[in-house]
Amino acid sequence: MSEATEGAETLPEREGMDYDVVIVGAGPAGLSAAIKLKQLDENISVVVLEKGSEVGAHILSGAVVDPKGLDALLPNWRDDSDFAKSEVSEDVFLYLTEKSGFTLPNFGMPKILSNHGAYVVSLGDVCRWLGQQAEALGVEIYPGFSANEILYGDKGEVVGVATGDMGVARDGTPGPNFTRGMELKGKYTLFTEGVRGQLSKQLIEKFKLSDGRDPQKFGIGLKELWQVAPEKHKPGRVQHSFGWPLDDKTGGGSFLYHFGDNLVAVGFVLHLNYQNPYLSPFDEFQRFKTHPNIRDVFAGGKRLSYGARAITEGGFQSVPKLVFPGGALAGCSAGFVNVPRIKGSHNAVLTGMLAAEKIKEALDAGRAGDELTAYEEAWRSGPVGQDLAPVRNVKPLWSRYGTRLGVMLGGLAMWAEQFGIKLFGTLSHGKPDYKATKPASEFQKIAYPKPDGKLTFDKLSSVFLSNTNHEEHQPVHLVVKDLALQKSSEHDVFGGLSQRYCPAGVYEWLEEGPDAPKYQINAQNCVHCKTCDIKDPNQNITWVAPEGGGGPNYSGM
Repeated sequence: MSEATEGAETLPEREGMDYDVVIVGAGPAGLSAAIKLKQLDENISVVVLEKGSEVGAHILSGAVVDPKGLDALLPNWRDDSDFAKSEVSEDVFLYLTEKSGFTLPNFGMPKILSNHGAYVVSLGDVCRWLGQQAEALGVEIYPGFSANEILYGDKGEVVGVATGDMGVARDGTPGPNFTRGMELKGKYTLFTEGVRGQLSKQLIEKFKLSDGRDPQKFGIGLKELWQVAPEKHKPGRVQHSFGWPLDDKTGGGSFLYHFGDNLVAVGFVLHLNYQNPYLSPFDEFQRFKTHPNIRDVFAGGKRLSYGARAITEGGFQSVPKLVFPGGALAGCSAGFVNVPRIKGSHNAVLTGMLAAEKIKEALDAGRAGDELTAYEEAWRSGPVGQDLAPVRNVKPLWSRYGTRLGVMLGGLAMWAEQFGIKLFGTLSHGKPDYKATKPASEFQKIAYPKPDGKLTFDKLSSVFLSNTNHEEHQPVHLVVKDLALQKSSEHDVFGGLSQRYCPAGVYEWLEEGPDAPKYQINAQNCVHCKTCDIKDPNQNITWVAPEGGGGPNYSGM
Protein backbone atom coordinates (compact mmCIF):
# COMPACT_ATOMS: atom_id res chain seq x y z
CA MET A 1 0.00 0.00 0.00
CA SER A 2 1.37 3.43 -0.92
CA GLU A 3 1.75 6.18 1.67
CA ALA A 4 0.46 8.75 -0.79
CA THR A 5 -2.86 7.21 -1.76
CA GLU A 6 -4.85 8.63 1.13
CA GLY A 7 -7.40 11.09 -0.20
CA ALA A 8 -7.04 9.79 -3.76
CA GLU A 9 -10.05 7.42 -3.67
CA THR A 10 -11.63 9.07 -6.68
CA LEU A 11 -8.76 8.09 -8.95
CA PRO A 12 -8.80 4.74 -10.73
CA GLU A 13 -6.56 2.05 -9.28
CA ARG A 14 -3.10 1.79 -10.74
CA GLU A 15 -2.14 -1.28 -12.69
CA GLY A 16 0.91 -3.10 -11.41
CA MET A 17 3.75 -5.36 -12.45
CA ASP A 18 5.97 -7.54 -10.29
CA TYR A 19 9.70 -8.07 -10.70
CA ASP A 20 12.56 -9.48 -8.71
CA VAL A 21 14.38 -6.12 -8.81
CA VAL A 22 13.14 -2.62 -9.58
CA ILE A 23 15.78 0.00 -10.43
CA VAL A 24 15.05 3.72 -10.44
CA GLY A 25 17.29 5.63 -12.83
CA ALA A 26 19.10 4.59 -16.02
CA GLY A 27 22.45 6.18 -15.23
CA PRO A 28 25.78 4.36 -14.87
CA ALA A 29 24.88 2.84 -11.49
CA GLY A 30 21.39 1.63 -12.40
CA LEU A 31 22.35 0.17 -15.77
CA SER A 32 25.45 -1.51 -14.33
CA ALA A 33 23.37 -3.08 -11.58
CA ALA A 34 20.85 -4.34 -14.13
CA ILE A 35 23.58 -5.80 -16.36
CA LYS A 36 25.36 -7.45 -13.44
CA LEU A 37 22.15 -9.05 -12.19
CA LYS A 38 21.54 -10.59 -15.61
CA GLN A 39 25.16 -11.71 -15.86
CA LEU A 40 24.77 -13.49 -12.54
CA ASP A 41 21.41 -15.07 -13.39
CA GLU A 42 19.51 -14.49 -16.62
CA ASN A 43 16.29 -15.58 -14.91
CA ILE A 44 16.22 -12.63 -12.48
CA SER A 45 13.54 -10.23 -13.70
CA VAL A 46 14.78 -6.63 -13.74
CA VAL A 47 13.08 -3.37 -14.71
CA VAL A 48 14.71 0.05 -14.99
CA LEU A 49 12.72 3.29 -14.91
CA GLU A 50 14.16 6.44 -16.50
CA LYS A 51 12.51 9.87 -16.25
CA GLY A 52 14.32 11.22 -19.33
CA SER A 53 12.79 10.89 -22.78
CA GLU A 54 15.45 8.29 -23.59
CA VAL A 55 18.38 6.68 -21.84
CA GLY A 56 21.12 9.30 -21.62
CA ALA A 57 18.82 12.31 -22.14
CA HIS A 58 19.46 13.65 -18.61
CA ILE A 59 23.08 12.51 -18.27
CA LEU A 60 25.61 15.31 -17.87
CA SER A 61 29.23 14.92 -16.87
CA GLY A 62 32.69 16.19 -17.86
CA ALA A 63 33.59 13.42 -18.60
CA VAL A 64 36.99 11.82 -18.20
CA VAL A 65 36.12 8.24 -17.32
CA ASP A 66 38.31 6.02 -15.19
CA PRO A 67 37.83 2.66 -16.96
CA LYS A 68 38.10 0.46 -13.87
CA GLY A 69 34.30 0.22 -13.54
CA LEU A 70 33.64 -0.68 -17.17
CA ASP A 71 36.61 -3.06 -17.17
CA ALA A 72 35.03 -4.97 -14.29
CA LEU A 73 31.53 -4.98 -15.81
CA LEU A 74 32.16 -5.52 -19.53
CA PRO A 75 35.86 -6.20 -20.18
CA ASN A 76 35.48 -5.95 -23.97
CA TRP A 77 33.84 -2.52 -23.91
CA ARG A 78 36.67 -0.84 -25.84
CA ASP A 79 36.09 -3.15 -28.80
CA ASP A 80 32.31 -3.33 -28.58
CA SER A 81 31.54 0.40 -28.21
CA ASP A 82 32.12 3.44 -30.42
CA PHE A 83 32.75 6.02 -27.68
CA ALA A 84 36.23 4.86 -26.58
CA LYS A 85 38.11 6.89 -29.19
CA SER A 86 39.85 9.55 -27.11
CA GLU A 87 42.28 8.15 -24.58
CA VAL A 88 43.89 10.85 -22.45
CA SER A 89 47.18 11.91 -24.01
CA GLU A 90 48.13 14.91 -21.87
CA ASP A 91 47.39 16.18 -18.35
CA VAL A 92 47.60 19.95 -17.75
CA PHE A 93 47.01 21.72 -14.43
CA LEU A 94 46.69 25.53 -14.32
CA TYR A 95 46.35 28.16 -11.65
CA LEU A 96 44.70 31.28 -13.09
CA THR A 97 45.08 34.88 -11.98
CA GLU A 98 42.96 37.66 -13.46
CA LYS A 99 45.39 38.52 -16.25
CA SER A 100 47.61 35.47 -16.46
CA GLY A 101 48.25 32.03 -15.02
CA PHE A 102 50.87 29.36 -14.68
CA THR A 103 51.11 25.64 -15.27
CA LEU A 104 51.69 23.38 -12.30
CA PRO A 105 54.36 20.71 -12.90
CA ASN A 106 52.94 17.22 -13.33
CA PHE A 107 55.70 15.65 -11.25
CA GLY A 108 54.45 17.65 -8.26
CA MET A 109 50.89 16.36 -8.53
CA PRO A 110 49.75 13.41 -6.40
CA LYS A 111 49.63 10.18 -8.41
CA ILE A 112 45.88 9.83 -7.81
CA LEU A 113 45.25 12.91 -10.00
CA SER A 114 46.86 11.36 -13.07
CA ASN A 115 44.45 10.62 -15.91
CA HIS A 116 46.76 8.11 -17.59
CA GLY A 117 44.64 5.32 -19.07
CA ALA A 118 41.37 7.27 -18.79
CA TYR A 119 39.09 8.25 -21.68
CA VAL A 120 37.35 11.49 -22.63
CA VAL A 121 33.76 10.60 -23.50
CA SER A 122 30.18 11.73 -23.55
CA LEU A 123 28.73 10.00 -20.49
CA GLY A 124 25.31 10.19 -22.12
CA ASP A 125 26.64 8.10 -24.99
CA VAL A 126 28.15 5.64 -22.51
CA CYS A 127 24.75 5.24 -20.85
CA ARG A 128 23.00 4.77 -24.19
CA TRP A 129 25.42 1.96 -24.97
CA LEU A 130 24.99 0.42 -21.51
CA GLY A 131 21.25 0.54 -22.05
CA GLN A 132 21.64 -1.46 -25.24
CA GLN A 133 23.76 -4.04 -23.43
CA ALA A 134 21.18 -4.31 -20.66
CA GLU A 135 18.28 -4.79 -23.05
CA ALA A 136 20.22 -7.44 -24.97
CA LEU A 137 20.45 -9.38 -21.70
CA GLY A 138 16.70 -9.14 -21.13
CA VAL A 139 16.43 -6.09 -18.86
CA GLU A 140 13.22 -4.09 -19.34
CA ILE A 141 13.93 -0.35 -19.60
CA TYR A 142 11.13 2.21 -19.61
CA PRO A 143 12.30 5.74 -20.52
CA GLY A 144 9.86 8.61 -20.17
CA PHE A 145 8.49 7.31 -16.84
CA SER A 146 9.42 9.11 -13.64
CA ALA A 147 9.22 7.23 -10.37
CA ASN A 148 7.30 9.68 -8.18
CA GLU A 149 6.21 7.61 -5.21
CA ILE A 150 7.71 4.99 -2.92
CA LEU A 151 5.50 2.00 -2.15
CA TYR A 152 5.67 0.45 1.30
CA GLY A 153 4.59 -2.94 2.64
CA ASP A 154 2.76 -3.85 5.82
CA LYS A 155 5.96 -3.79 7.86
CA GLY A 156 7.14 -0.44 6.51
CA GLU A 157 9.56 -2.03 4.07
CA VAL A 158 9.99 -0.64 0.54
CA VAL A 159 8.19 -2.87 -1.95
CA GLY A 160 8.57 -0.80 -5.12
CA VAL A 161 7.66 2.50 -6.71
CA ALA A 162 4.84 4.10 -8.64
CA THR A 163 5.30 6.15 -11.76
CA GLY A 164 3.77 9.60 -11.98
CA ASP A 165 0.33 10.16 -13.39
CA MET A 166 0.31 11.62 -16.91
CA GLY A 167 -2.00 14.35 -18.16
CA VAL A 168 -2.44 16.13 -14.81
CA ALA A 169 -3.68 19.70 -15.21
CA ARG A 170 -1.92 22.75 -13.74
CA ASP A 171 -4.28 22.77 -10.73
CA GLY A 172 -3.50 19.12 -9.94
CA THR A 173 -6.76 17.68 -11.24
CA PRO A 174 -6.96 15.02 -13.97
CA GLY A 175 -6.85 16.59 -17.44
CA PRO A 176 -8.58 15.32 -20.60
CA ASN A 177 -5.63 13.02 -21.41
CA PHE A 178 -5.16 11.79 -17.86
CA THR A 179 -3.49 8.39 -17.44
CA ARG A 180 -2.86 6.78 -14.08
CA GLY A 181 0.68 5.78 -13.21
CA MET A 182 1.88 2.21 -12.81
CA GLU A 183 2.99 0.34 -9.70
CA LEU A 184 6.20 -1.61 -10.13
CA LYS A 185 6.94 -3.91 -7.22
CA GLY A 186 10.06 -5.88 -6.48
CA LYS A 187 11.65 -8.05 -3.87
CA TYR A 188 14.29 -5.31 -3.74
CA THR A 189 14.29 -1.76 -5.12
CA LEU A 190 17.53 -0.03 -6.01
CA PHE A 191 17.55 3.79 -6.15
CA THR A 192 20.09 5.19 -8.61
CA GLU A 193 18.47 8.55 -9.35
CA GLY A 194 21.66 10.61 -9.39
CA VAL A 195 22.41 13.68 -7.29
CA ARG A 196 19.64 14.77 -4.89
CA GLY A 197 17.12 12.29 -6.26
CA GLN A 198 13.67 13.07 -4.95
CA LEU A 199 12.91 9.54 -3.71
CA SER A 200 16.41 8.99 -2.36
CA LYS A 201 16.06 12.22 -0.41
CA GLN A 202 12.84 10.91 1.15
CA LEU A 203 14.41 7.57 2.01
CA ILE A 204 17.45 9.20 3.63
CA GLU A 205 15.12 11.21 5.85
CA LYS A 206 12.60 8.45 6.63
CA PHE A 207 15.17 5.80 7.56
CA LYS A 208 17.64 8.31 9.09
CA LEU A 209 20.36 7.09 6.76
CA SER A 210 22.55 10.16 7.35
CA ASP A 211 22.63 9.81 11.12
CA GLY A 212 26.24 9.73 12.27
CA ARG A 213 27.52 10.97 8.91
CA ASP A 214 28.74 14.39 7.87
CA PRO A 215 26.32 16.57 5.92
CA GLN A 216 26.42 15.89 2.20
CA LYS A 217 28.21 18.63 0.27
CA PHE A 218 27.45 19.73 -3.26
CA GLY A 219 28.70 21.70 -6.21
CA ILE A 220 27.07 22.90 -9.39
CA GLY A 221 28.69 21.87 -12.65
CA LEU A 222 28.04 23.86 -15.83
CA LYS A 223 29.17 22.57 -19.18
CA GLU A 224 29.26 23.58 -22.83
CA LEU A 225 30.21 21.43 -25.79
CA TRP A 226 32.10 23.23 -28.56
CA GLN A 227 33.35 22.26 -31.98
CA VAL A 228 36.60 24.15 -32.33
CA ALA A 229 38.82 25.00 -35.27
CA PRO A 230 41.01 21.99 -36.20
CA GLU A 231 44.22 23.85 -35.37
CA LYS A 232 42.91 24.51 -31.85
CA HIS A 233 42.13 20.87 -31.17
CA LYS A 234 44.56 18.71 -29.20
CA PRO A 235 43.14 15.16 -29.11
CA GLY A 236 43.15 13.63 -25.64
CA ARG A 237 44.29 16.82 -23.87
CA VAL A 238 42.79 17.11 -20.37
CA GLN A 239 43.18 20.51 -18.73
CA HIS A 240 42.07 21.38 -15.19
CA SER A 241 42.34 24.82 -13.64
CA PHE A 242 41.43 26.73 -10.48
CA GLY A 243 41.67 30.29 -9.26
CA TRP A 244 40.22 33.18 -11.29
CA PRO A 245 37.40 34.19 -11.68
CA LEU A 246 36.67 32.93 -8.15
CA ASP A 247 38.16 34.61 -5.11
CA ASP A 248 40.19 32.68 -2.57
CA LYS A 249 37.20 32.07 -0.28
CA THR A 250 35.03 30.59 -3.03
CA GLY A 251 35.81 27.01 -4.01
CA GLY A 252 35.61 25.66 -7.51
CA GLY A 253 37.49 24.84 -10.67
CA SER A 254 37.23 24.39 -14.40
CA PHE A 255 38.16 22.03 -17.20
CA LEU A 256 38.74 21.73 -20.93
CA TYR A 257 38.62 18.23 -22.43
CA HIS A 258 39.58 17.66 -26.10
CA PHE A 259 38.01 14.61 -27.76
CA GLY A 260 36.16 13.30 -30.78
CA ASP A 261 35.77 15.30 -33.98
CA ASN A 262 37.37 18.60 -32.94
CA LEU A 263 35.19 18.67 -29.84
CA VAL A 264 36.05 20.45 -26.61
CA ALA A 265 34.00 20.06 -23.44
CA VAL A 266 34.43 23.16 -21.30
CA GLY A 267 33.09 23.12 -17.78
CA PHE A 268 33.00 25.07 -14.56
CA VAL A 269 32.35 23.66 -11.09
CA LEU A 270 31.40 25.89 -8.18
CA HIS A 271 31.15 24.54 -4.64
CA LEU A 272 27.70 25.36 -3.26
CA ASN A 273 29.04 26.42 0.13
CA TYR A 274 29.81 29.86 -1.32
CA GLN A 275 28.84 32.84 0.85
CA ASN A 276 28.03 35.73 -1.49
CA PRO A 277 24.35 35.69 -2.56
CA TYR A 278 25.13 38.03 -5.47
CA LEU A 279 27.41 35.45 -7.07
CA SER A 280 26.04 33.80 -10.23
CA PRO A 281 27.60 30.44 -11.16
CA PHE A 282 26.43 30.80 -14.77
CA ASP A 283 27.99 34.23 -15.19
CA GLU A 284 31.21 33.15 -13.51
CA PHE A 285 31.39 30.33 -16.05
CA GLN A 286 30.94 32.76 -18.93
CA ARG A 287 33.59 35.05 -17.43
CA PHE A 288 36.03 32.15 -17.10
CA LYS A 289 36.00 31.60 -20.86
CA THR A 290 37.31 35.14 -21.43
CA HIS A 291 40.59 34.49 -19.62
CA PRO A 292 43.66 35.05 -21.84
CA ASN A 293 44.80 31.44 -21.27
CA ILE A 294 41.37 30.06 -22.22
CA ARG A 295 39.60 32.17 -24.84
CA ASP A 296 41.89 31.38 -27.78
CA VAL A 297 40.73 27.74 -27.83
CA PHE A 298 37.25 28.88 -28.90
CA ALA A 299 38.27 31.37 -31.59
CA GLY A 300 36.51 30.31 -34.79
CA GLY A 301 34.57 27.62 -32.96
CA LYS A 302 30.86 26.95 -32.46
CA ARG A 303 28.97 26.19 -29.27
CA LEU A 304 26.86 23.05 -29.73
CA SER A 305 25.23 22.35 -26.38
CA TYR A 306 24.83 23.52 -22.79
CA GLY A 307 23.78 21.93 -19.52
CA ALA A 308 24.07 22.10 -15.75
CA ARG A 309 23.93 19.56 -12.95
CA ALA A 310 24.55 19.36 -9.22
CA ILE A 311 27.50 17.25 -8.06
CA THR A 312 27.92 15.39 -4.76
CA GLU A 313 31.13 16.49 -3.07
CA GLY A 314 30.97 15.14 0.50
CA GLY A 315 32.83 11.94 -0.31
CA PHE A 316 33.90 9.29 2.19
CA GLN A 317 32.55 10.87 5.38
CA SER A 318 29.23 11.98 3.87
CA VAL A 319 28.03 8.76 2.27
CA PRO A 320 24.80 7.82 4.06
CA LYS A 321 23.89 4.34 5.16
CA LEU A 322 23.13 2.61 1.87
CA VAL A 323 20.50 0.10 2.91
CA PHE A 324 17.01 0.04 4.39
CA PRO A 325 14.28 -2.61 4.48
CA GLY A 326 13.54 -3.59 0.90
CA GLY A 327 16.18 -1.63 -0.95
CA ALA A 328 19.38 0.33 -1.28
CA LEU A 329 21.06 3.42 -2.73
CA ALA A 330 23.84 3.32 -5.33
CA GLY A 331 25.81 5.79 -7.41
CA CYS A 332 25.32 9.52 -6.96
CA SER A 333 22.09 8.98 -5.04
CA ALA A 334 24.48 8.21 -2.19
CA GLY A 335 27.41 10.36 -3.34
CA PHE A 336 30.55 8.56 -4.48
CA VAL A 337 32.26 11.35 -6.44
CA ASN A 338 36.00 11.71 -6.01
CA VAL A 339 36.16 15.52 -5.84
CA PRO A 340 39.83 16.25 -6.65
CA ARG A 341 39.65 13.85 -9.60
CA ILE A 342 36.24 15.24 -10.69
CA LYS A 343 35.18 11.66 -11.33
CA GLY A 344 32.30 9.56 -10.10
CA SER A 345 31.05 7.35 -12.93
CA HIS A 346 33.55 4.56 -12.16
CA ASN A 347 32.31 4.40 -8.57
CA ALA A 348 28.70 4.53 -9.78
CA VAL A 349 29.36 1.45 -11.92
CA LEU A 350 31.17 -0.33 -9.08
CA THR A 351 28.47 0.38 -6.47
CA GLY A 352 25.77 -0.72 -8.92
CA MET A 353 27.65 -3.98 -9.46
CA LEU A 354 28.23 -4.48 -5.73
CA ALA A 355 24.56 -3.92 -4.96
CA ALA A 356 23.62 -6.41 -7.68
CA GLU A 357 25.91 -9.07 -6.23
CA LYS A 358 24.42 -8.69 -2.76
CA ILE A 359 20.87 -8.70 -4.13
CA LYS A 360 21.66 -11.96 -5.98
CA GLU A 361 22.95 -13.51 -2.75
CA ALA A 362 19.75 -12.46 -0.95
CA LEU A 363 17.50 -13.83 -3.69
CA ASP A 364 19.40 -17.12 -3.70
CA ALA A 365 18.77 -17.37 0.04
CA GLY A 366 15.03 -16.85 -0.50
CA ARG A 367 15.04 -13.42 1.10
CA ALA A 368 13.02 -10.35 0.14
CA GLY A 369 12.25 -6.96 1.65
CA ASP A 370 15.02 -7.01 4.26
CA GLU A 371 18.20 -4.96 4.63
CA LEU A 372 21.11 -5.83 2.36
CA THR A 373 23.59 -5.44 5.19
CA ALA A 374 26.36 -7.18 3.25
CA TYR A 375 26.29 -4.35 0.69
CA GLU A 376 26.61 -1.70 3.39
CA GLU A 377 29.47 -3.58 5.03
CA ALA A 378 31.42 -4.18 1.81
CA TRP A 379 31.80 -0.83 0.07
CA ARG A 380 34.29 0.93 2.37
CA SER A 381 36.81 -1.93 2.27
CA GLY A 382 36.45 -2.43 -1.49
CA PRO A 383 37.67 -0.41 -4.50
CA VAL A 384 35.16 2.41 -3.95
CA GLY A 385 36.26 3.00 -0.38
CA GLN A 386 39.89 2.71 -1.45
CA ASP A 387 39.27 5.41 -4.08
CA LEU A 388 37.53 7.85 -1.72
CA ALA A 389 39.44 7.41 1.55
CA PRO A 390 42.76 8.96 0.39
CA VAL A 391 41.01 12.17 -0.76
CA ARG A 392 38.57 12.51 2.14
CA ASN A 393 40.21 15.65 3.54
CA VAL A 394 40.68 17.62 0.31
CA LYS A 395 37.24 19.23 0.36
CA PRO A 396 37.25 20.07 4.12
CA LEU A 397 40.73 21.65 3.83
CA TRP A 398 39.64 23.69 0.82
CA SER A 399 36.54 24.90 2.65
CA ARG A 400 38.45 25.80 5.84
CA TYR A 401 41.54 27.49 4.43
CA GLY A 402 40.49 28.83 1.02
CA THR A 403 41.70 27.91 -2.43
CA ARG A 404 45.43 28.63 -2.29
CA LEU A 405 46.31 27.21 1.13
CA GLY A 406 43.53 24.60 1.08
CA VAL A 407 44.60 23.14 -2.25
CA MET A 408 48.23 22.97 -1.10
CA LEU A 409 47.26 21.21 2.12
CA GLY A 410 44.96 18.88 0.21
CA GLY A 411 47.79 17.99 -2.15
CA LEU A 412 50.07 17.34 0.80
CA ALA A 413 47.42 15.09 2.35
CA MET A 414 47.09 13.10 -0.89
CA TRP A 415 50.86 12.71 -1.20
CA ALA A 416 51.04 11.44 2.38
CA GLU A 417 48.20 8.95 1.80
CA GLN A 418 50.26 7.37 -0.99
CA PHE A 419 52.73 6.32 1.71
CA GLY A 420 50.09 5.28 4.23
CA ILE A 421 50.42 8.47 6.30
CA LYS A 422 47.15 10.01 7.50
CA LEU A 423 48.08 13.62 8.22
CA PHE A 424 44.71 14.97 9.33
CA GLY A 425 42.72 11.92 10.38
CA THR A 426 39.26 12.45 8.94
CA LEU A 427 38.09 16.08 8.96
CA SER A 428 34.47 17.15 9.20
CA HIS A 429 32.71 19.19 6.54
CA GLY A 430 30.86 21.24 9.13
CA LYS A 431 27.54 22.80 8.18
CA PRO A 432 25.44 22.00 5.10
CA ASP A 433 25.75 24.22 2.03
CA TYR A 434 22.45 26.06 2.45
CA LYS A 435 23.67 27.44 5.79
CA ALA A 436 26.82 28.93 4.25
CA THR A 437 25.10 31.82 2.45
CA LYS A 438 25.45 35.19 4.18
CA PRO A 439 23.04 38.15 4.07
CA ALA A 440 23.20 40.36 1.00
CA SER A 441 23.87 43.37 3.21
CA GLU A 442 27.43 42.09 3.76
CA PHE A 443 28.31 42.20 0.04
CA GLN A 444 28.31 44.47 -2.99
CA LYS A 445 26.35 43.53 -6.11
CA ILE A 446 28.46 42.00 -8.87
CA ALA A 447 28.30 43.74 -12.25
CA TYR A 448 28.79 40.93 -14.76
CA PRO A 449 29.68 41.91 -18.35
CA LYS A 450 27.01 41.54 -21.00
CA PRO A 451 27.39 38.45 -23.21
CA ASP A 452 28.81 38.96 -26.68
CA GLY A 453 26.92 36.06 -28.29
CA LYS A 454 30.17 34.60 -29.64
CA LEU A 455 32.17 33.46 -26.63
CA THR A 456 29.82 34.37 -23.79
CA PHE A 457 26.06 33.88 -23.74
CA ASP A 458 22.89 34.49 -21.75
CA LYS A 459 20.89 31.88 -19.85
CA LEU A 460 17.91 31.61 -22.18
CA SER A 461 19.92 31.02 -25.35
CA SER A 462 21.89 28.43 -23.39
CA VAL A 463 18.78 26.61 -22.18
CA PHE A 464 17.63 26.47 -25.80
CA LEU A 465 20.74 24.42 -26.62
CA SER A 466 19.89 21.94 -23.85
CA ASN A 467 16.72 20.95 -25.78
CA THR A 468 14.72 21.34 -22.56
CA ASN A 469 10.99 20.74 -22.87
CA HIS A 470 8.13 20.31 -20.41
CA GLU A 471 4.45 19.73 -20.97
CA GLU A 472 3.09 23.25 -20.59
CA HIS A 473 -0.08 22.62 -18.59
CA GLN A 474 1.27 20.29 -15.90
CA PRO A 475 1.68 21.34 -12.25
CA VAL A 476 4.83 23.32 -11.45
CA HIS A 477 7.43 20.78 -10.35
CA LEU A 478 9.37 23.28 -8.21
CA VAL A 479 7.41 23.45 -4.99
CA VAL A 480 7.78 26.53 -2.77
CA LYS A 481 6.43 25.55 0.63
CA ASP A 482 6.00 29.07 2.05
CA LEU A 483 5.87 32.05 -0.34
CA ALA A 484 5.80 34.52 2.55
CA LEU A 485 9.08 33.07 3.84
CA GLN A 486 10.55 33.29 0.37
CA LYS A 487 9.78 37.02 0.34
CA SER A 488 10.90 37.80 3.90
CA SER A 489 14.11 35.76 3.78
CA GLU A 490 15.24 34.70 0.31
CA HIS A 491 14.36 38.12 -1.15
CA ASP A 492 14.69 40.56 1.71
CA VAL A 493 17.69 39.05 3.52
CA PHE A 494 19.55 37.18 0.79
CA GLY A 495 18.88 39.49 -2.12
CA GLY A 496 16.81 37.05 -4.16
CA LEU A 497 19.73 34.69 -4.72
CA SER A 498 17.63 32.02 -6.49
CA GLN A 499 17.56 34.12 -9.66
CA ARG A 500 21.36 33.95 -9.65
CA TYR A 501 22.18 30.43 -8.46
CA CYS A 502 19.76 28.93 -10.98
CA PRO A 503 21.65 28.31 -14.25
CA ALA A 504 18.51 28.22 -16.39
CA GLY A 505 16.54 31.40 -15.62
CA VAL A 506 13.81 29.51 -13.74
CA TYR A 507 13.44 31.95 -10.85
CA GLU A 508 12.71 35.68 -11.11
CA TRP A 509 11.82 38.39 -8.64
CA LEU A 510 9.68 40.89 -10.56
CA GLU A 511 10.29 44.23 -8.88
CA GLU A 512 7.78 46.30 -10.84
CA GLY A 513 3.98 46.31 -10.84
CA PRO A 514 1.23 46.45 -8.21
CA ASP A 515 2.14 43.08 -6.70
CA ALA A 516 5.89 43.74 -6.57
CA PRO A 517 8.02 42.03 -5.62
CA LYS A 518 6.48 38.97 -7.25
CA TYR A 519 8.13 35.57 -7.33
CA GLN A 520 7.89 34.02 -10.78
CA ILE A 521 8.85 30.43 -11.52
CA ASN A 522 9.55 29.61 -15.17
CA ALA A 523 9.43 25.85 -14.64
CA GLN A 524 9.58 25.14 -18.37
CA ASN A 525 13.25 26.28 -18.34
CA CYS A 526 14.35 23.79 -15.66
CA VAL A 527 17.33 21.61 -16.64
CA HIS A 528 16.89 19.43 -13.52
CA CYS A 529 20.16 20.49 -11.90
CA LYS A 530 18.58 20.44 -8.38
CA THR A 531 20.59 23.47 -7.20
CA CYS A 532 17.48 25.17 -5.80
CA ASP A 533 16.67 22.12 -3.67
CA ILE A 534 20.20 22.28 -2.25
CA LYS A 535 21.09 25.98 -1.96
CA ASP A 536 17.86 27.67 -0.84
CA PRO A 537 18.79 29.13 2.58
CA ASN A 538 15.55 27.98 4.21
CA GLN A 539 15.20 24.66 2.38
CA ASN A 540 11.91 26.13 1.18
CA ILE A 541 12.09 24.83 -2.40
CA THR A 542 11.59 21.16 -3.24
CA TRP A 543 12.39 19.76 -6.67
CA VAL A 544 10.02 16.97 -7.73
CA ALA A 545 10.07 15.08 -10.99
CA PRO A 546 7.80 16.56 -13.65
CA GLU A 547 5.81 14.46 -16.07
CA GLY A 548 7.99 11.69 -17.50
CA GLY A 549 10.00 12.66 -20.55
CA GLY A 550 10.24 16.31 -19.50
CA GLY A 551 13.46 18.20 -18.96
CA PRO A 552 16.65 18.42 -21.01
CA ASN A 553 17.47 16.19 -23.95
CA TYR A 554 21.23 16.32 -23.96
CA SER A 555 23.16 15.23 -27.04
CA GLY A 556 26.87 14.53 -26.85
CA MET A 557 27.06 15.65 -23.22
